[in-house]
Amino acid sequence: MVHEHMIKEIQPGSIADELGIAPGDRLLSINDMEIEDVFDYHFYVNDEELTLLIEKPDGEQWELLIEKDYEEDLGITFEQGLMDEYRSCRNKCMFCFIDQMPEGMRETLYFKDDDSRLSFLQGNYVTLTNMSDHDIERIIRYHLEPINISFQTTNKELRCKMLHNRFAGEALKKVDRLFEGGIEMNGQIVLCKGVNDGEELKRSIQDLSKYIPYLRSVSVVPVGLTKYREGLYPLEPFTKEEASIVLHTIHKWQEKLFSQYGTHFIHAGDEWYILAGQEIPEAERYDGYLQLENGVGMLRLLLDEFEKAYAVLRGDHRKRCVSLATGLLAYPYIKKMADRLMEKCTETKVYVYPVKNEFFGEQITVSGLITGKDLLCQLKGKPLGERLLLPCSMFRSGETVFLDDITLKDVTEALQVEADIVKSSGQDFIDAIIGDKKYE
Repeated sequence: MVHEHMIKEIQPGSIADELGIAPGDRLLSINDMEIEDVFDYHFYVNDEELTLLIEKPDGEQWELLIEKDYEEDLGITFEQGLMDEYRSCRNKCMFCFIDQMPEGMRETLYFKDDDSRLSFLQGNYVTLTNMSDHDIERIIRYHLEPINISFQTTNKELRCKMLHNRFAGEALKKVDRLFEGGIEMNGQIVLCKGVNDGEELKRSIQDLSKYIPYLRSVSVVPVGLTKYREGLYPLEPFTKEEASIVLHTIHKWQEKLFSQYGTHFIHAGDEWYILAGQEIPEAERYDGYLQLENGVGMLRLLLDEFEKAYAVLRGDHRKRCVSLATGLLAYPYIKKMADRLMEKCTETKVYVYPVKNEFFGEQITVSGLITGKDLLCQLKGKPLGERLLLPCSMFRSGETVFLDDITLKDVTEALQVEADIVKSSGQDFIDAIIGDKKYE
């Protein structure tokens, strides 16, 4: 099979632009090597001397000789981000969130990816069941890292049951090959009550710790349960007492592994601390925040960034009135930060509203799964001040659209208030409310 890769865009002023490469052209090879997908492309394009074979829309082929700096980008964007078809998940995991979504949402939300290339490029977690020996060999040869792995358990039989895939247990052998190849990895355990918790969790932590230092971290997050679970495996939410037991197990292993390896290694998602009613750990316990996107340490980082910015903020008496909306998970912390800010800026009024997830169900408490409809319904008629501030996690990456396709513009028009998106740092939180930087 000959791989041809359609070029979508060329960055102005880039090497590709200067050479006359244009959208609609096709990349055939680099240094006489056929490019299978983005793995090959990223490896070969790093060289200082390249020979590109490009085919123009009329069939004419150009052989282009390029001299550039090592790792200097060519400025090419391809029609397909992976330069190949996306690989969908073959598993039917008992905890899969996509299986818990209602019908009628946009089609892309139902796509289950399990593609190691997305793990390398975007940080997605993969189960290894969709990876061939060829994939593993290329990851090691090209030294593509980190690879993020959804472990769930190291009990092979239990993993087959959880992923509903009879090959899921054997897939764990690929971790040995990645470890031997010196490939950095991060791991995840989605904890399901009565399934992979308790003694199974202890077993998994012990087994996975053998892969230190190349396995840099493993997060433990509670399974997300929506109200759309009819016909699915019967899972129940964790109680406050059960969350405390999970944290006790994790903290005990953290102490042991830190004394042995100098890393805490196993980390609890922020939800566990809130559910258990315990304080969020100090920053040092997160080993450099390796799993922020997995909800591990996000609140600690936010609080510390806020305190740092707050310490140098000069209070004032300017009149301001704004509102904030957030998920139930972060609400107590956002409210506390807003109250602190109002103490220093005495004429500033901040309304903070928790948005209950009616769409997916009350068990879903993160801001990133709030729909525009829930937001509009629950803020209608509330005092919103001059501006409504919304966390960036509520929106599709790089866009202004909620999960249900309601847009930021729709919110502005429906609530008759200017709506702004706020980035996730504590500094951005203060800047968004104050409206300008007033620091010493």
